[in-house]
Amino acid sequence: MDEKAESHSQDLEIFGYQTHGCRKTLCLAGSIFSFGILPLVFYWKPAWHVWANCVPCSLQEADIVLLRTTDEFQTYSRKKVMWIYLSALNSTFGLTPDHPLITDEECLINRAIRKPELKVRYIKVQKIRYVWNNLEGQFQKIGSLEDWLSSAKIHLKFGSGLTREEQEISEDYKEYAFAIIIMSTISIALTVYDLRTQSVKLYRLVESHNSITVPVCGRKAGVEELESRFLVPGDLLILTGNRVQMPCDAVLLDGSCVVNEGMLTGESIPVTKTPLPQMDGSVPWKTQSEADYKRHILFCGTEVIQAKGACSRTVKAVVLQTGFNTAKGDLVRSILYPKSMNFKLYRDAIRFLLCLVATATIGMIYTLCVYVLSGKAPGEVVRKALDVITIAVPPALPAALTTGIIYAQKRLKKKGIFCISPQRINVCGQLNLVCFDKTGTLTREGLDVWGVMPCNKNGFQEVHSFASGRALPWGPLCASMASCHSLILLDETIQGDPLDLKMFEATNWEMAISGDNFHIKEVPAHAMVVKPSKTASQVPVEGIAILHQFPFSSALQRMTVIVQEMGGDRLAFMKGAPEKVASFCQPETVPASFVSELQIYTTQGFRVIALAYKKLEMDHHTTALMRDQVEADLIFLGLLILENRLKEETKPVLEELISARIRTVMITGDNLQTAITVARNSGMVSEGQKVILIEASESTGSSSASISWKLVEEKKPTAYGNQDNYINIREEVSENSREESYHFALSGKSFQVISQHFSSLLPKILMNGTIFARMSPGQKSSLVEEFQKLDYFVGMCGDGANDCGALKMAHVGISLSEHEASVASPFTSKTPNIACVPQLIKEGRAAFVTSFCMFKYMALYSIIQYVGVLLLYWETNSLSNYQFLFQDLAITTLIGATMNLNGAYPKLVPFRPVGRLISPPLLLSVIFNILLSLAMQTVGFILVQRQPWYNMGMHSACTMQNKSISNLTTPPTAPGKVESNDGFPSFENTTIWFLGTINCIIVALIFSKGKPFRQPTYKNYIFVLVLIVQLAVCLFILFADIPDLYRRLDLLCTPILWRVCIVIMLSCNFIVSLIVEEAIIENRALWMTIKRYFGYRSKSQYRIWHRALANDPTWPPLNQMSPSDLPECGKEVSYSNPVFESNEEQL
Repeated sequence: MDEKAESHSQDLEIFGYQTHGCRKTLCLAGSIFSFGILPLVFYWKPAWHVWANCVPCSLQEADIVLLRTTDEFQTYSRKKVMWIYLSALNSTFGLTPDHPLITDEECLINRAIRKPELKVRYIKVQKIRYVWNNLEGQFQKIGSLEDWLSSAKIHLKFGSGLTREEQEISEDYKEYAFAIIIMSTISIALTVYDLRTQSVKLYRLVESHNSITVPVCGRKAGVEELESRFLVPGDLLILTGNRVQMPCDAVLLDGSCVVNEGMLTGESIPVTKTPLPQMDGSVPWKTQSEADYKRHILFCGTEVIQAKGACSRTVKAVVLQTGFNTAKGDLVRSILYPKSMNFKLYRDAIRFLLCLVATATIGMIYTLCVYVLSGKAPGEVVRKALDVITIAVPPALPAALTTGIIYAQKRLKKKGIFCISPQRINVCGQLNLVCFDKTGTLTREGLDVWGVMPCNKNGFQEVHSFASGRALPWGPLCASMASCHSLILLDETIQGDPLDLKMFEATNWEMAISGDNFHIKEVPAHAMVVKPSKTASQVPVEGIAILHQFPFSSALQRMTVIVQEMGGDRLAFMKGAPEKVASFCQPETVPASFVSELQIYTTQGFRVIALAYKKLEMDHHTTALMRDQVEADLIFLGLLILENRLKEETKPVLEELISARIRTVMITGDNLQTAITVARNSGMVSEGQKVILIEASESTGSSSASISWKLVEEKKPTAYGNQDNYINIREEVSENSREESYHFALSGKSFQVISQHFSSLLPKILMNGTIFARMSPGQKSSLVEEFQKLDYFVGMCGDGANDCGALKMAHVGISLSEHEASVASPFTSKTPNIACVPQLIKEGRAAFVTSFCMFKYMALYSIIQYVGVLLLYWETNSLSNYQFLFQDLAITTLIGATMNLNGAYPKLVPFRPVGRLISPPLLLSVIFNILLSLAMQTVGFILVQRQPWYNMGMHSACTMQNKSISNLTTPPTAPGKVESNDGFPSFENTTIWFLGTINCIIVALIFSKGKPFRQPTYKNYIFVLVLIVQLAVCLFILFADIPDLYRRLDLLCTPILWRVCIVIMLSCNFIVSLIVEEAIIENRALWMTIKRYFGYRSKSQYRIWHRALANDPTWPPLNQMSPSDLPECGKEVSYSNPVFESNEEQL
């Protein structure tokens, strides 16, 4: 039996199993007889553990559950089903049969209690507890209010707070803090500096809100102070004062709050939160209105800057979620349990390790045969055989692979780029498509108000330019600019969205908070009031009081306010996307030239906002008015025009990425024509490249869904007022345009229609889709996912405000924010421009290549040692402890610590590093160097035995320097060996050790790659110094006749001529390896030629589509008809292109 659950943004399948006694006994015996290897295998493969010990059963009977992710990895995890015995709480909490927890049939805990035993089954997955719902037969998450609750039920059930009994019986969340503290303690104990740094950062992340006290209102006990760690879902919080850290997720019931959600979104712009309206009906509260339900939620970890009660009442909020269930808990869990990535490096590393294990197994069998035939003691035979495994499989390999990432993370931190998922740094090196938000990312955050275009019954009037210094005349347009915003006054400073701030400043009005003596009907004390300043135009009203806000939402693309003129009318003002605002206005009030005027300014890159208003009846209570009532039958006021200039870094960065053959895509919520202009000005669309506008419309009763292609041509404007100077649609296309590259531009609405009705066309469109405008946050995420389906490695860069979904969905999400860590993305840049993107790609490529270099080196180091030891085993000899230590510590450890210090190469080259360990160049490099090392050590092993002085035997030549070997006479011993307690010193041992040790240094130099992805090796001064010192020490030991040193290292002194022979063999090894590495392995042109010769073609989806479209003369289509993928009622759905035909060319 299986079902689906959700944990940390990914779906899980759950399977029930029951422990079987006989199977468990057999597994226990297997663990004993395998000397602990079987439990190790079960640890790595939890599914095998369950299948071996248990039998399948229903979830209701299961004592073990097996969880499987639904992604491409199919990762398994094993969880034990636990029990909570509520009967044991009788004496402590007075749990009786009439307790609210047991009698409330709507409560999830009630449905989870098994009666009459009063016990609850549960499992714990990634810090979240799931209880078994006996009625529905599934595990359900607890620790938060149920989503099915309607707004009316939330107000009724929790509006007065919980009783003492309901508070006490809920789960204690001390573990939330303890988990972080324990992790910090463990990491300190292990003295792993980087792990400790991450743990301390995590601890500080939760400690700030986990140790505060908050006022909680109880149904009977009244208001009392409670430590935040004791909060439970359903508690009623009382928010007082300013600068309050939220200790949990809570739903706002009464009053309004201004919140800094920088930790969540990466954007430190105050956000206004409104109370959850009390609506009749049983519709779940999250879906009761079209607007984003998150505007009612105060998220854990965010800061409540300002809390204002309605009509002098207190600000109340119901606890929605606590602990790891909260938004901040989700951030902590995303760090503790990072999402699996489809990255071939790690899978290839496992496969290569398995090859090393197979090699070690062969060596172990060889060792057993040699030592058993030699009559050695069983204990020594087993010890030697086990030694082979530790030599062939380097235990430091995983650590070596991560050192490059750690160094890259430190270099990124110095550049102001912070990372909460270090494993993704390697993925940065594989990026070949980067999506950018426009506003605040490509263009400047601060907008300049260029002018406003009023309108009346006769159409648009002359543009009022603010550059002239003239004040805007009084009227509804001026009033809307002064009051339709979400600005707040904090510490005598106006704060809020930059667009709102610029718009308000242009009016020359002032902002104030009304005092206690402020008495206007239905206007509360301490309301926000805007007043004309001395420099403003003559105004017949004293000011305007802002009564109620319907905040801006990216999904809705608008905001609305209800205001009261002092001594005047009650009005509603709306501002937002021009097309959206116009749709709410009376058609006769929208000028006929609306579309053409809008195009004039958007095609020049201006940001355009529309304004509208209506009068309201005075007898309506403002809080009782629903949004859809207010936002109807509005009167169109005009267009606010703001300059949206490019950031200085935008154009050079995009040019750098494009020259490196990294695709750049714009995903914005702004106007399509504005986006096209910004794309041209920024270089995303180069001169001479065409932009094709794709328009798709939904099917209606009389017509089927349709899609059309129109070629967009740019005309340079000469005057703002000339309506002919805007982007027009070409009706004819010259033949040579087929040979030019092109880009597709489309809106979010068209993207949605194409996804639903023309899904077979979507990959073709995405191959050249560059400009996506009017995209909602959900559509941004969907687009990123569609690009990933084409096998692109996708990066997403945004300011975090409405890009959170896309930032998390992308392989690499980069948030431009002042915060080090945010839920929004794995990377956060303090520098508020896109210059961080190429830096991140460069460091990713450098870290990626470094991982490959370290992998090759560690593999070669272990094989060199492995080959040497096996050769010595033939003579039942081996390396001594000091010889092993010298190679492991003095050579390999120092190389591993310094080889990764190469920084990133400053220039992005137009190709990526090889993405797989199991690739022909890398395999050839490793295999060739293994064979070269094997040949050199074998030759040295054989030649030393054929030397004329080999059979004479000698204690040491060091005591009789420069004497002829023939003059040395010693009692005969076994050939080439010397009587010794350890039995290590021999000519073979000495030769093999010198060849292997210096070969490790040579391999490190050969494998340390520089250009084109890393700084040249000679610039890694520490690494070069280490190699020089190591080589000097080894040569000193080789040529210095120091008896004590040789005796300590278990070496024998050999004739000078033989030492020279060792140096010659090593030199030949170095020269041959260097030539092959540079002339063949690193020769990209050679490998490309080989690929073409054998007809190799990439299997990536985007490459396949590119080849298909390049050979398709009908794409984009011309005057063709085709049914949609989802025909409605058997009707055919057509798409047409009356004007354009072209061939694809590679960008």
